[in-house]
Formats: sequence, structure tokens, C-alpha cells
Amino acid sequence: MERALTQTEASIEAKVSGLPALDIPELYQCVHCGLCLDQCPTYRALHIESESPRGRIHLVRAAAEGRIELNERFASHLNLCLMCRACESACPSGVQYGRIAEAAREILGPPGSPLARAVQRAAFQYLLPSPLRLRIAARLLGFYQRSGLGRLLELALPERLREMQSMMPAVPRRFFNPRSEVMPAIAKNRARVGMLSGCVMSVLFPEVNEATLRVLRLNGCDVVLPKKQLCCGALNVHNGETVTAKAMARQNIDAFLESKLDAVVVNAAGCGAAMKEYGHLLRDDPAYAEKAERFGRLVKDAGEYLFELGPRAPQRPIERVVTYQDPCHLAHGQKIRSQPRELLKAIPGIELREMNGADRCCGSAGIYNLTHPEMSQELLQEKMAAIAETSAEIVVAPNPGCMLQLRYGAKRYGPPVEVLHLMDLLDRAYDANQGFSLR
Repeated sequence: MERALTQTEASIEAKVSGLPALDIPELYQCVHCGLCLDQCPTYRALHIESESPRGRIHLVRAAAEGRIELNERFASHLNLCLMCRACESACPSGVQYGRIAEAAREILGPPGSPLARAVQRAAFQYLLPSPLRLRIAARLLGFYQRSGLGRLLELALPERLREMQSMMPAVPRRFFNPRSEVMPAIAKNRARVGMLSGCVMSVLFPEVNEATLRVLRLNGCDVVLPKKQLCCGALNVHNGETVTAKAMARQNIDAFLESKLDAVVVNAAGCGAAMKEYGHLLRDDPAYAEKAERFGRLVKDAGEYLFELGPRAPQRPIERVVTYQDPCHLAHGQKIRSQPRELLKAIPGIELREMNGADRCCGSAGIYNLTHPEMSQELLQEKMAAIAETSAEIVVAPNPGCMLQLRYGAKRYGPPVEVLHLMDLLDRAYDANQGFSLR
């Protein structure tokens, strides 16, 4: 008797039947030299070929050629990848592994159990595209945290759920909500830029958005915050959900391009990488392909843009030992490494100490720390040990996922470092919050 398909397999089969075969030109660029192996977090941890970029490319190529099935085992190898793209930095052939993995995940769909997939789809298709619904959800989570219900429920929760609850960041009482769509420069005008408010940044890190806004204005930028902007769609794309991601990309492109900007500034590494690649995401959309390419050229990481603009010299000394964590989608995705470090070095009193493996993934990787907690925690412990070796007091990590992961690591494993965004330190060094209001 023929075996019944599992829900995952049935979902994969249904999707494959409605899509063309995996047609990924990048598949055939890989020469399987193996230079990526030592850069891959999962291969370093497991030393299994199928958990390396080279091995995963081989699997996807075999699937594309019909030599293996797109089954749960295949999906497990693809989903264990953190999508850190360190392999891309190491590859002498210029293979864009991220595009291969994203194309495969688009067919596979979100990972995990049926319940986990349903939760992810609800988040990707219902919460993230709606700033209002996202803020309502964050308000409810904040109320839950402050009510003490979490501590009461902890005793009854299974260990896995207790662990997830302990990783949840504290939701602030206020969100990022500037009242004006255009915030004028407070120094000699040098540029007109847009700024992505972001989904996570708006509700969990309003102070970072406010610091970014102050720093840009102090450096002569009129800052436009389009009311029609949405989440960038990065989490959707990385987890195989592209329909909603494309819709969000189109709305963001329209919202920012109509404002006639010199640049679109993004203070979250993962968001910046995704937005720079809107051209690839919308390559088959005749109405948006050209606009998406043009938009992608406008997108700049906040540190990248400020360095290119030529920042005002910070005057306020910060006498602290600092180390810098390269967010994966900044170092490997956007190839930005030196600019944030140069900005840090320009702050009086800062002693910048490099950690070993600064560009190795911390294990956050979007929602990876929730979907693959064991691997995530192994990488986090490695990262915290590297931080401890520097004796740093502050870790700078210009990406919300990295900040959340490292703050959790400091609490659970130590050392008890302060984890900040690059814009936080620049804001302090400018003493920018004195003398004017965001309103």
C-alpha cells in the first residue's frame, strides 16, 4: 500500500506541481572547492557535508535535476542554515548562496511543525504587513510582561516554552512615533533622506530610531518618514514567503520614491540587505523591476551613509572599552565592515578592541533562535566567550536581531556587557538629545 504523505510533504508536492522546476543559475557556479566550509556555522559545529553551503547546493542541484525528492529530510538540511551568507564572503567564484537557499525555501515553505508553520504564516501575512496590528500585538505582549502573568505561568509551561519566554525582549511602554512625516535638518542642510522605521525597530527599539533620526538631522539631513512605508519583508523572504514580501516591497518602493530622496537610510542590517535586493525579488514584475533596481541603489545602511556623507566630529568623550559585532547581513550581505568601525574610532575616549570571529553569526538569524534553539545557543555561547576575551564594556551590533540575542547572552552566559546600536553611541557622543525635540 502506498504510504500517505505527511503534511509537509503534501504541501511541498502541491507547491512543486504549481511552480516551474527549480531554475537557479547560481547553482551551476559552485565548483565545490570547500573554501566555504570553515566559514559556515553549522558545518563548524557538526562537520557534516550536508550541513555546509557546498553540501546544500549539491542537494538543491540534485532536487532541481530530479535526482532526489523534496521531502522532510531535504527540508531539514535547508532549514538548519542560518542564512548568514558568510559563505558568500569566502567564495572565490562569487556564488550567491542566499539566492539559492531562498529559492528552495520558497518551495518548501516555513519550517517546523504544522502549528509552528501556521504561527509563522500568521506573522508573515497578517502581522508584519500591518503596522497597526503589529503595534496592537506588541501592546498585548507588553501588558502580559508587566502584569506578572508570565512568572505565574512559568511553573506550568513546558521547558521549551519557558526558554522561549525567557528570550522575549521587554516591550517598551512607548513606540517610535514622530508626529511629522518630514523632520528638518538642525545643521546646515546637506541632503534629503528617507528613513525606514521598521517593524521590530519601531516597537522594540524606539530609542535607536530616535537616536538615528537625531544623528541624521545633526549631520544636515532633512529626514522623510513616509507614513505609507511597511516592514521591509526580510523575514518573509528568508523563510520562503514571497507573495506578501513582494507586496510590501512594492508599497515601500512607491512610498519612498515619490519623496524625491538622495538616499533611503536603514539602521537594521537585515532590512538594508533585503531592500538593496528588491530588484532581484521583483525581477519578474514588469511594472516594478526597473523601479526596484533604482530603489535598491538608493538604500544605504545608516553607518554606511553617515560615513559617505562625512560626519560631524563627535565632541563628547565616551571613556569605554568597546568591541564590534559584525551583523551577518551587514558584513556578508552588504559588504560593509570598515565604515562602522571608523565611526566608532572617531568618538573621543573609545577604545575599540576587535573580538575573534567578529563576523561569525551570533545565532539570532531572524527567528532562527526560536526555530533551532540548540544550534542558536551553541553559537551564542561561542560569541559570548569571544566578547569576554576582549574585556569590553560595550558591544556594538547595528541590527535588532543581534542586539536581542547578545542581550540575552549577556544575561544568561555573561559577560554582563551593555549591548548598543552604533547610532546609540554616536547619539551619546554628539550629546544630541539636548536642546531640541523629536516632535
